[in-house]
Amino acid sequence: MKTLMLGNEAVARGLYEAGCSFVSSYPGTPSTEITEAVAKYPEVYAEWAPNEKVAMEAAFGASLSGSRSFCGMKHVGLNVAADPLFTIAYTGVNAGMVIAVADDAGMHSSQNEQDSRHYARAAKIPMLEPADSAEALAFTKLAYDLSEEFDTPVLLKMCTRVSHSQSVIEPGERTEHSKEYEKTPQKYIMMPGNAKRRHPVVEARTQALVEYAETAAVNRVEEGKERTLGIITSSTAYQYVKEVCGDKYPVLKLGMIWPLPVKKILDFAASVDQICVVEELDSFVETHCRELGLSPIGKETFPCIDEFSQNLVAEKLNESVPVAGVKLEEAIPARPPVMCAGCPHRGLLYTLAKNKITALGDIGCYTLGAVPPLGALDSTICMGASISGLHGFTKASGKKAVAVIGDSTFMHSGVTGLINAAYNESNSTVIIVDNSITGMTGHQQNPTTGFNLKGDPCTKIDLETLCKAVGIRRVRVVDPYDLAACDAVIKEELAADEPSVIISRRPCALLKYVKHNKPLVVDADKCKSCKMCMKIGCPAISMVDGKAKVDNTLCTGCGVCAQLCKFDALKAPEEV
Repeated sequence: MKTLMLGNEAVARGLYEAGCSFVSSYPGTPSTEITEAVAKYPEVYAEWAPNEKVAMEAAFGASLSGSRSFCGMKHVGLNVAADPLFTIAYTGVNAGMVIAVADDAGMHSSQNEQDSRHYARAAKIPMLEPADSAEALAFTKLAYDLSEEFDTPVLLKMCTRVSHSQSVIEPGERTEHSKEYEKTPQKYIMMPGNAKRRHPVVEARTQALVEYAETAAVNRVEEGKERTLGIITSSTAYQYVKEVCGDKYPVLKLGMIWPLPVKKILDFAASVDQICVVEELDSFVETHCRELGLSPIGKETFPCIDEFSQNLVAEKLNESVPVAGVKLEEAIPARPPVMCAGCPHRGLLYTLAKNKITALGDIGCYTLGAVPPLGALDSTICMGASISGLHGFTKASGKKAVAVIGDSTFMHSGVTGLINAAYNESNSTVIIVDNSITGMTGHQQNPTTGFNLKGDPCTKIDLETLCKAVGIRRVRVVDPYDLAACDAVIKEELAADEPSVIISRRPCALLKYVKHNKPLVVDADKCKSCKMCMKIGCPAISMVDGKAKVDNTLCTGCGVCAQLCKFDALKAPEEV
């Protein structure tokens, strides 16, 4: 029975149907829903790992044991997992192993828009790239077959538009797969002597995969009415090309994006007057074509920045669009991203900004503390970089500063930075903003919450004990809704002559179990229009006719704004 599915849900369905039995991932938009969806199938064991490197290593272990395995991550997560990736490419697999990586062209929720196709080429492993949900399901199943046929992990490249768009799929039945484990040290122990013998195997495998790519059904030519132009494309760019051009020009639609075919591309180029490569981000396919001696239209016409649209493709190909998107005549007012009303991070970040404290930030909801009116952060690089960067900053400059990192991010890659700070005696303060969940990607559990992916109770990592165990003697806990306490604790720890940790602890305001106070109200007679309450950037507070106004549909009654008002104009309703 045909049904609509998100691309990510379709990948999960493909995992189920392919007989995958082990899944380990780290949440990261736009990949998160794959693991959340597959966890609903009772036949599949699924977990959140502390980070992507752990997830990939766990998936490899499951493959080694004889079970088909999977790990999923976003593009920057593949950077974290690159260490095992490049060596697993040498060892190969036992049972099939598939790695999904979801790119984020346009940086909707990412700090860069790197092109993950380069990883496939660099690691010398195949990569499939679906263009819709039906292909996401089919390519996932195909990936396992290729993995076992060619003895390799297989990358499945998703992107925001494919991951989060719905299209029609037709579910199938599950087929169980398993293999016996045999001890094979020469294949799986990558000491130099064995690794040297595995490298030629990898090169031979790549050549075999090139031959496969020449005739693979996933690389198909769709005929067109005119031969003046032939278009080579893949993924969402393929969808835009077909929407704009229909069957006007021949299209070589690539489903295996690495390794790329040679003869198939040359034959396609010979059948048209001119070829054009339409691909988002880098000139990956275009470069391959140029290496074959071709001269395609490419990045001199199509940008290497941001995601494409049908309007952009139509403009660059000088084609009209059947149903074009239109811009509003009036400019839309800017809506900068803000933390939610009642967000527990707000009070802590306000305190940092008020005291003009240099704060190295990290990846999470609290990154929004970098934008006005708070402007509390000085840098954000990657997961865990706040603590490591803080150590370097304080050691090199001798100046006092803090790191701000979430509980999930701390478990992901902040612990090692804290160990470095303790070991090398960094005179700095790390603030762990513990909101009891992985907030930014949609409330996933992590090792500090006490629950696993399925919501079952599990071991809960105690942050205070962990910090002390790695050598931090000064560990303080503060309620971020208490501005006076935040101010006092931060000043005390910055004055200390040793590394310290402050745990700013209060659960995310959006968690279902959190009980909120009644919305605050404004005593208009007492409001002096000083706008102090606006300095925390709460979306529930605005100025109307020169007076503060609280939106009672948004306000959680946290009371942070009331602590800023010197005229007692903001009150709980029972106090009015």
